[in-house]
Amino acid sequence: MIVITGATGALNGSTADHLLGRLPADEIVVAVRDPAKARRFADRGVQVRHGDYADAASLPAAFGGADQLLLVSSNDPHADTVSLHRAAIDAAVSAGVGRILYTSHQGAAADSPFAPARVHAATEDLLAESGLPWTSLRNGFYAHSLAWLAGGWRETGVIAVPADGPVSWTTREDAAEAAAAIITSDGGYDGPTTITADAAPTFADVARIASELTGSPVERVLVDPDEWVAARIAEGMPEAAAHFTLGMYEAADAGFFAGTDPLLGRLLGRQPTTVRDVLAASAPA
Repeated sequence: MIVITGATGALNGSTADHLLGRLPADEIVVAVRDPAKARRFADRGVQVRHGDYADAASLPAAFGGADQLLLVSSNDPHADTVSLHRAAIDAAVSAGVGRILYTSHQGAAADSPFAPARVHAATEDLLAESGLPWTSLRNGFYAHSLAWLAGGWRETGVIAVPADGPVSWTTREDAAEAAAAIITSDGGYDGPTTITADAAPTFADVARIASELTGSPVERVLVDPDEWVAARIAEGMPEAAAHFTLGMYEAADAGFFAGTDPLLGRLLGRQPTTVRDVLAASAPA
């Protein structure tokens, strides 16, 4: 049996859909905070259980009988995320789960300027200490983020960023399909497993691609980081969120998102979605 957490979200919800194309519904369980929001899975014959990382007592039963457990990383900005992940991993151990698969990030590192990358690194340490077989799905930076990280370039012709570096922009849809392929494989995916698109363009490259697609010049401009943060705050972004986002650009500049791997293409049996595809799909009709 496969138990999937976070199936009401975009990433693991898509993975669950792909698994339903590969396996009978009675081999899949979704463990979610609000079972009412998972009605679409129940309607397809999937067992829905209550499981909330913040309610540790709910987790052993939610994970019970799992040969494989797909743990989504918490996105609660106000929580001690590592502690939530620790509770989930401890519950998996007590429930006798066969393998944990965790949705990590390509740039997972204790010294990353990007806060979630440090959480992922700490969680991978917990997995390694758990004694269970585990796979960390180190997904590339999700490409839908380009819509706001690149700013309003369609109107201004400018992509203004506080730092620049290569990023292996990867769609959630591709990562979700790859996760389903790994879950239904014969194994061999132990520890950190890199799942990225096959290129890592900089924001300067993104600007060039945007220019080619639109036929209008788009320029990448580097802005002083303090000025960039001040501008975001002036636009209404909370200061903490501005500094959080700055960390992404700084991590890119330091090369944390630069690596690529052909595994995703092999798992999909096709070329992964590219930045050009993402930008073209978001073009006005």
